[in-house]
Amino acid sequence: MKHYLTSINLFSLSLLFISCCTSKKATSENTNSPKESTEIVEKYWKLIEINGQKVTAENFTAKEPHLILKSEENRVNGNGGCNSFFGTYELQANVNRISFSKMGSTRMACMGPNVEADFLNVLETVDNYTVKNDTLQLNKARMAPLAKFVAIYLK
Repeated sequence: MKHYLTSINLFSLSLLFISCCTSKKATSENTNSPKESTEIVEKYWKLIEINGQKVTAENFTAKEPHLILKSEENRVNGNGGCNSFFGTYELQANVNRISFSKMGSTRMACMGPNVEADFLNVLETVDNYTVKNDTLQLNKARMAPLAKFVAIYLK
């Protein structure tokens, strides 16, 4: 009889352990909001406006200004219109908060007018974002958008 009760106790403890592990795994998976991973991450965001001014081909010399938020290690990379940039970002999608850090860029000489300095300054300044359809806006507090982007999808 003792052996039988010990077996039942071990079985009960095993079930309890398994259920705890399963619920912990489900909880950790639920903290990664689908919004965080699909709404603005892993998209090519083309800069279309900076500090209220439209960005046109005359505003950059080499590549179109853009950014891409990579999900792997929360890396950001892109181009300011002449130089490439890279760094990390922190995203709190549930409250639309974003910040960039550890930013760096190449240092090629850029001829003509460009938006690069303003673009990099925006990345250092923003603290939140809004998304509507395929438009991303980077903001500081409740001020007017510092930068606007449109999602570009490859065909």
